[in-house]
Amino acid sequence: MLKIDKIEKTFFAGTVNERRALAGLSLHLDEGDFVTVIGSNGAGKSTLLNAISGRYTVDTGSIEIDGRRVNRLKEHQRAAYVGRVFQDPMAGTAPDLTIEQNLALAVRRGKRRGLGLALTRSLRERFRDELQSLELGLENRLTAKVGLLSGGQRQALSLLMAGFTHPSILLLDEHTAALDPQRAALVTELTGRIVSQGRLTTLMVTHNMEQALRLGNRLIMMHEGRIVFSASADEKRTLTVPRLLEEFGKIKGAQLDDRALLS
Repeated sequence: MLKIDKIEKTFFAGTVNERRALAGLSLHLDEGDFVTVIGSNGAGKSTLLNAISGRYTVDTGSIEIDGRRVNRLKEHQRAAYVGRVFQDPMAGTAPDLTIEQNLALAVRRGKRRGLGLALTRSLRERFRDELQSLELGLENRLTAKVGLLSGGQRQALSLLMAGFTHPSILLLDEHTAALDPQRAALVTELTGRIVSQGRLTTLMVTHNMEQALRLGNRLIMMHEGRIVFSASADEKRTLTVPRLLEEFGKIKGAQLDDRALLS
């Protein structure tokens, strides 16, 4: 489903600000895999997601989605394969459009768009059914502008939209980090439900180790653009936060508590 082979990405190459963000990283996700990604700031986690989505072009190496090499495809061209939810709740939706208009755009993601959004009766019924699953009452607010929603509601809507067309790969980039604990817990629960029900192949970046252990069937830890620790489905079931801190301490040369890792 997703095959990454020895990708490299260096920013500001040849300058005093040169920074190697990805260093020969390889990763393979089978259909239905849900891999959580942890690591300190600057480890290359978001750069990895940006490379997959096409926001950044890798310097070397290959990225394949559904058996197709996508290195040369622009971000909008990869939209047919990739769904994404960002850390900022404002980033995944159009605030001046209504809920139903945002959903209609999500349905058309990666396809040629006509002059209208084609909001048919059957499509509205589908939207109501999908929104009802969020249990936020949004099914009764189809014509409300998204800009009027709370951050948690917008993030839940972004999550629904990203999985709406069953993308080949779903990318979640610290999508609960900007929410208060109550809303973060809600979106975390929705994430597990939507990914499970849709059997979506998913790569989720998080700074929250408990969330990384609770969600998904595999886990990887990144440092300086590389994968330095990997846990299979069987290994992940026995992992604990102290064990992850121990592994992280080996990398950094010191023991770190959860708060330090989240900084």
